[in-house]
Amino acid sequence: MKLLRYGQPGQEKPGVLDENGAIRDLSATIGDLTGANLSDEALARLRQLDLSTLPVVDGNPRIGPCVAAIGKFICIGLNYADHAAESGMAVPAEPIVFNKWTSAVVGPNDDVKIPRGSGKTDWEVELGVVIGKQASYIEAADALDHVAGFCVINDVSERAYQLERGGTWDKGKGCDTFGPIGPWLVTRDEVADPHALGLWLEVDGKRYQNGNTATMIFRVPEIVAYLSRFMTLYPGDVIATGTPPGVGMGIKPEAVFLRAGQTMRLGIDGLGEQTQRVIGA
Repeated sequence: MKLLRYGQPGQEKPGVLDENGAIRDLSATIGDLTGANLSDEALARLRQLDLSTLPVVDGNPRIGPCVAAIGKFICIGLNYADHAAESGMAVPAEPIVFNKWTSAVVGPNDDVKIPRGSGKTDWEVELGVVIGKQASYIEAADALDHVAGFCVINDVSERAYQLERGGTWDKGKGCDTFGPIGPWLVTRDEVADPHALGLWLEVDGKRYQNGNTATMIFRVPEIVAYLSRFMTLYPGDVIATGTPPGVGMGIKPEAVFLRAGQTMRLGIDGLGEQTQRVIGA
C-alpha cells in the first residue's frame, strides 16, 4: 500500500492511493497515520478494504508528511562511503547518529526555509524507514519485522551550523522545514529490496545526486538493530538512513548551496517524488 496524508497543515486526513493513482479517503476507517495504525495487524486490516468503495479525494490537495505525530526523527550520518569521501571524513566504524527535531517535519512539497543568517543550506535525498513495531535490543535478522514501511526524506542541512558552530550536528539539521517526508509511506511488502533503490536529487533541473541504496555502509536491518541498543524504537518513529554523494558541500572546486527562489526535486524508485521551493525564513 501507498499510504499518505492530505490537507492543510494540522488538518491532514489519512488516505491511500488506489491502483489508478487516485487518493482514497481513509478517515472513516482510521483517525490518522499514527504509530498505533502502523502495526502489521493494523496494516493487514487496511489491506482488506475494497478501495473502490472509499471516497475519492477530488482536486489536487496538499500532501502532508506521511506519518502523523512522529515521536523520534533519527538520522544516520555518512552512511555512503563516497559521500564520506566527498565530505572529507573517514568512513565510520559504527553508525553516526543524530536527530532532527520533529518541528522540522513538513510535507514533501512544502516550502523549505533558509534560516536567517544561513549561508550554507544544503540538500540530502535519503531513504526513510518508518517503525511499525516496538523495538528494543533486537537482532538485525529480526529488524525488518519492526518496520512498517519506507518513504522519501530530504535531510536539509545548514553546514555552518552543523560543522562550524561547535557542539553536535543537531543544530544544523533540525531547523524549521528541514525534514520533508513523503509523499507516501510505502508498506514494506511493496519494497522487495530496500537496498536496491535508485535515489536522486535536482536543483533547478540540474541533477546533483544520483545514487543507489546498494552502496549504503550500514543497511536497514543493521541500523534498526543498532539504534534499538541505545533507545526503544516506537511505532511512528522515523529514521533517515544517509545520503549518497552529490551534496552541495562536496562540489569541487567550490561548494554550492541553496538560495531563495530555487527549486529542489528528488525521489526514490517506487517511493515517489518531492518538490520544494526554497524561500527565506
